[in-house]
Amino acid sequence: MTSRPEDRRDRPWVFRTYSGHSSAAASNALYRTNLSRGQTGLSVAFDLPTQTGYDSDHPLARGEVGKVGVPIGHIDDMAVLFEGLPLDRMNTSMTINATAAWLLALYQAAAERSGVDAGVLQGTTQNDIIKEYLSRGTHIFPPETSMRLISDMVAYSVDAIPKWNPVNICSYHLQEAGATPVQETAYAMATAIAVLDAVRARGDVSAEALPRVVGRISFFLNAGIRFVEETCKVRAMTELWDEICHERYGVEDPKLRRFRYGVQVNSLGLTEAQPENNVIRIVLEALGVTLSKKARARALQLPAWNEALGLPRPWDQQWSLRIQQILAYETDLLEYDDLFDGSRVAEDKTREIKQAARAELDKVLGMGGAVAAVENAYMKQNLVESQTLRSQAIESGEQIVVGMNRFTETAESPLTAGQESILTVDASAEREQIERLQAFRKRRNAVEVENALRNLKDVLSNGDNVMPPSVGAAHAGVTTGEWADALRELFGEYRAPTGVSRRVATDVSDETASVRKRVHALSETLGRPIKILVGKPGLDGHSNGAEQIAVRARDIGMEVVYEGIRLTPDQIVQSAADEGVHVIGLSILSGSHDVLVLDVLDLQKGCAADGVPVVVGGIIPEDDAAKLLDAGVKRVYTPKDFDLNRIMAEIVDVIAEANTGA
Repeated sequence: MTSRPEDRRDRPWVFRTYSGHSSAAASNALYRTNLSRGQTGLSVAFDLPTQTGYDSDHPLARGEVGKVGVPIGHIDDMAVLFEGLPLDRMNTSMTINATAAWLLALYQAAAERSGVDAGVLQGTTQNDIIKEYLSRGTHIFPPETSMRLISDMVAYSVDAIPKWNPVNICSYHLQEAGATPVQETAYAMATAIAVLDAVRARGDVSAEALPRVVGRISFFLNAGIRFVEETCKVRAMTELWDEICHERYGVEDPKLRRFRYGVQVNSLGLTEAQPENNVIRIVLEALGVTLSKKARARALQLPAWNEALGLPRPWDQQWSLRIQQILAYETDLLEYDDLFDGSRVAEDKTREIKQAARAELDKVLGMGGAVAAVENAYMKQNLVESQTLRSQAIESGEQIVVGMNRFTETAESPLTAGQESILTVDASAEREQIERLQAFRKRRNAVEVENALRNLKDVLSNGDNVMPPSVGAAHAGVTTGEWADALRELFGEYRAPTGVSRRVATDVSDETASVRKRVHALSETLGRPIKILVGKPGLDGHSNGAEQIAVRARDIGMEVVYEGIRLTPDQIVQSAADEGVHVIGLSILSGSHDVLVLDVLDLQKGCAADGVPVVVGGIIPEDDAAKLLDAGVKRVYTPKDFDLNRIMAEIVDVIAEANTGA
């Protein structure tokens, strides 16, 4: 077989790395470095206060500022973030959801301040709020309000920012929350339909404009280790999206029906144990979304090998970028037509996924669509159940994870030995960001801010589009927290269903049955059932681990108090006291454990929850784990601790020690 001539070689996808931390200035320096190394597009990570609409000095932002992304509080922060970067030529992706309208307004205002017209801006706001209710947890407003804000952005950008993708339907986090390929496909399509139906129902989007709206819808997918299945999944999604665009929305132009998607490959499968194995996992997962030309990703960002350990360093991100560049430039992947055309295996698997996804999509549409399936917890419960099955398969060894539940013998890794293998955000970053925020508030024009906020609320109260007054508010100096608070005042906040079933599993392993007996025996000794509080302090909304702990605790006979995400340490301690729990389990993946766990321990002193033992789970480096244990935490669990029965048995030990001296 001969290769295609070089002049027929396909253009590669957009190379991205997902990055941002500490401050706008530090992140700007990181972007410049990554671009100089061959990155061709930006993917901005915002910190949790920015994503959930809080200023850096809000009590809920404590410990979270700059930890998992860059803090952006106002137009000056946005200007610093992109200082010296060509916004008129840059393709910028922003992972932002509940506050997407505000961050797009800040981006437009910063561009205008630098002399760049909004009409030339290119990029994407992720802006898929449905998956936030299901998996990631950075939602603020009720579903109907959120859909209105999304449709406002779509209606505004189709003419004002015509090269912008105002919404990025994001099935990535659905797979992270346990979704099968069928569920990922079906629920992504259901979300896209919900957005387009909302836009079509508006009075300010003409029938002529609707195909252009459809053409700007983009997707953000996940690619797991089963790369043949993942290839067939994206081929199924490509075909299904084409059919939906034509049948439901009457789009005749095939170019506007194209399934345009970006990817970050699977982070859920990255292991803390033998983390060097993650490199080959990342390479193989990248193949699932690049091998099939007809269903090839248009943008790709790869996680770093050490993300299960903590925040990657610039060198780690460079390594992930080099993987993309080697795949695109050194291999012959881009020189051939679709490798899977005519493959019986690929065609059969693609058809199987597509048919099953169509059936599941019809079920969701039959109950009223994606919003209804959020409110009645149908999709959330399905994801929790799928994740439970995955966890059980790994725990039993049925699903092999090399280095974690099989082939665990290892030599010491030179990648992690004797050096700091992750990036640590200095504690001063939060203090300095708060100082910059307070200085900004002092120098802005208070009257202009007040007028801009009043106009924002008036426009929204009248049912008009959120974007024009938001751009005005950005120029006036309104902050992220002030913008979000104005909308909270109008629309309220929303707590999504947890999806944690109250059904106790009856088909259990011998190990689970053994722990269940111990729970029953200790409950008899204590005179009442063991009760555990599973809490997520701070703004981290990734609830998969907490939900699996809650499910397993209930399965072994414990009473479970789980109130979902985004709780203050004070709320957690008060709930522990009110509920009379025997143990507090805290789940934190954002790196804020060094602050929030200590806050919980301090608040326990002298109250009714004093003496209740605390266990902690999350992405916690060894040195931090040692500090938490010294502070009084009884157990610390990290991603390497996959055996839920062992964890539960140890929690029973902790409760026994605290209550009986055993």
